[in-house]
Parts: sequence; structure tokens; C-alpha cells
Amino acid sequence: MMTQKEGLMIRNIVQINEDKCIGCGLCAKACKESAIQVIDGKARLIRDDYCDGLGNCLPACPVDAITIVEREAVPFDKSAVEEQKQKSEAPTGGGCPGRQMTRFQPVRESSQPAQSDSASALIQWPVQLKLVPVKAPFFDHAKLLIAADCTAFSYGSFHQDFMRNHVTLIGCPKLDEGSYAEKLTEILKNNAIKSVKVVRMEVPCCGGLENAVIQALKDSGKMIPWQVVVLSTDGKILED
Repeated sequence: MMTQKEGLMIRNIVQINEDKCIGCGLCAKACKESAIQVIDGKARLIRDDYCDGLGNCLPACPVDAITIVEREAVPFDKSAVEEQKQKSEAPTGGGCPGRQMTRFQPVRESSQPAQSDSASALIQWPVQLKLVPVKAPFFDHAKLLIAADCTAFSYGSFHQDFMRNHVTLIGCPKLDEGSYAEKLTEILKNNAIKSVKVVRMEVPCCGGLENAVIQALKDSGKMIPWQVVVLSTDGKILED
């Protein structure tokens, strides 16, 4: 409470680095005042007067995208926070449900066949490369499958033949902006990944996914077994 003019004051308040933010929503969940929401894939401070500046959200962020800064802002308004909580039908501090981390079953080796051909082999959520955090419990000692979006539609037994016992991440280098290399590097650096398998289509644009993995393996400095499987557009394995 050092300087005050026209209802503003110099005080501590959170600042979110949108370049670092991966939109996981964990900060929003940690914020008891609901000052943070995930909007268009990025965490944002929606109102200055909702933020008390204490920083409960800081330790929740897996990529250190949040800091406390001292700047001009309206004072923290506890009554406004309570009013918002009463109006909101959503749980306090909830982020986008599609970004919340979930583990369906432990990552494990198994020689037993799946119960049926239609059984899902997915063991974690989220699966989209742009949404997954760089550090998560399901990555611990995991076999990582990095697959192009189209592969599961082209290859009929994708779950049983590729996803089984793997943590699955999907992406499309043609449609998604930027390279995956930087994020994959951080995933490899921050987790004990056992192996990496890339499944891509034969089309040239899928080469971006393979190149990103190769670059990430180099930049992470880790010697991890890796493999690339190429599928034809009619669902045949061309290279293994």
C-alpha cells in the first residue's frame, strides 16, 4: 500500500508468462479466489481484484510460468470474490476439464492380451502434445508413444499393437503451430522415460513429428531407445 491514485495502488499480484504456459489448468485449480481461468488454451488473470497476491498458484505450475510482481492494480476485494463464488455453478478454481491430468491404470509391462479387440489401451489423459504438462506422474518410467493424429484412424488395431503399455501423445505438425521439439525435450529431461516410439504416416508433413523427436532426443542429452514406424495411408506398416 505504497502509492494510491484513482482507486489503484502498488501491490503484489501474479503475472503469467503466456509463452511458457501450457494451459494445464493446475494454477486455476489451486487459486482459491478463482482469479485465474484457462482461456483459449492459456491461463489468464481475469480480474486484478480477485488476486490476493499470495501466490498459492505458483507451486502448482509445472513449467514455472507464474511469478509475483509489484505493480499498479486495484486492491484485492474479498467481497467480490465471495460474490463470484456464489454466482458460479462451476467448482471454485476449476480449469478446462479436458486439460486435467488423469491416469487410468499404471504403466506396466504385460504379456497378456487385451480383454477384447475393442478394449481401449489408453492409460492417461490428456493425450494432445500441446495440452500435456512437461512433468506428470504417468511419465515415470514410461514407454512413450508419439503418434501422428491420423495414424489411429488408418491402422485398425492401433490400440492393441501400438498404445498398449505406452503413454500416448498425439499431434499433427501440419495443423499445430510451431515445433514440438522444445516441449518434447523438456518431457525427456524432466521424466524417467524408458523408450520412445514414433508412429507417423507416409505423407511428407508427418516428417515434422519424427524430426521433432530426433531433435528432442539430441537436446535432452539422454540415451533412450527409440524407433520410428511409418504407416501407409491405407493402413499398412511400411517401415518398422
